[in-house]
Amino acid sequence: MESNIYKKLAHHLDHLPGGYPPTDTGVELKILKKLFTPDEAELMLHLTILPESPRIIAYRAKLPQDVVEKRLSELARKGCIVIHNRNSTINYIMSSVPIWIKKKILFFGLSEKEDVLYSAVNFVIGIWEFHLNSLDIELIKDVNEYMPFLMKEWIKLPQLRTIPIGKSLNPDLKILSYENAEALIKKHNKFVVAKCICRLEKQMMDEGCNKPLESCIMMGLAAEFYEYSGLGRAISLDECIEILKKAEKAGLVLQPSNYKDSTNICCCCGCCCGVLRNIKILPEPSKHIPSFFVNKFNPETCNGCGVCVKRCPMDAIKLLEDGKVFFDEKRCIGCGVCVPTCPTKSLSLVRKSNPPVIPNNMISAALKLAQNRGKMNALSITKLFLSSMIDRFMAP
Repeated sequence: MESNIYKKLAHHLDHLPGGYPPTDTGVELKILKKLFTPDEAELMLHLTILPESPRIIAYRAKLPQDVVEKRLSELARKGCIVIHNRNSTINYIMSSVPIWIKKKILFFGLSEKEDVLYSAVNFVIGIWEFHLNSLDIELIKDVNEYMPFLMKEWIKLPQLRTIPIGKSLNPDLKILSYENAEALIKKHNKFVVAKCICRLEKQMMDEGCNKPLESCIMMGLAAEFYEYSGLGRAISLDECIEILKKAEKAGLVLQPSNYKDSTNICCCCGCCCGVLRNIKILPEPSKHIPSFFVNKFNPETCNGCGVCVKRCPMDAIKLLEDGKVFFDEKRCIGCGVCVPTCPTKSLSLVRKSNPPVIPNNMISAALKLAQNRGKMNALSITKLFLSSMIDRFMAP
């Protein structure tokens, strides 16, 4: 019976936008057993991507509300679900949609007293990152074993994209606000910095690098959640800018969330980052990382110094035996970390002729990923909303 509940939970998580596909080894079930008690796993089956109150979830789970409230609080504390504050949700979700419409959609059938809501969250990006403060070696090994399986689903619409570091941008390039790190940050007024879970897990395994550990910037709704959950510390706008400068110096890749109103910027290294490491082993990484730019290499001015080879996280640049540099455009993800350190200015970023289409907000991004994975469509989304609306009226 216990094994069966974890299989049900794995199936439930696989139907969330980010996915949780099965494996032949069953490592995905080992992970769930480490993260959830059987009672918590059972309750998880009654949470959806919609923010809902304990009253609704208790009705659906056929459990006393006080029991459900306690379990939800514990699940949120452990980083297994997302806790929502009504005001924060209204302010940040679908920022371009009028507030009165959002209230009708999100809070229909809820009383004003139901101001704390809960929702299910992807395993990545979500549950795994939220376990930043509770890692152990066995869990890290299991997740590293599972990550290549999960990435097969992830690349159907990556949850992160790449934007260039500031010093790589040519003044002649027309840069849109969601393509520039500082512009993304300045859209918000709440900031939190957290440790990079990828570099932290590598350090715990006595591997990795010594690049800045405290380097993941959370903004807006993500910042509020990370501060509430104790996953990071509040910082100022000036501190955010300073973190970006340190990231550029260290050769870190800037990866915001894959929608225009990004709520986080990860500063990633090619040796530790779970995303970059798994993309790197593919023959054409550029196909799987959304980016608006690509490098333009001028072999005529290159002196073969090899600095760019060390900086590139995707092995897009190689130093040949004859001392010449070979650039593989299919491996370039447009991060720009090689550009400012080239002494002969032989590398420069240019805009792609066929750039990716970026969703406007986190909701449209999540729904697009689910649709690309064949897990949701217009009909299933409508049914999900209608079911929630009915439960809101039926729950005592």
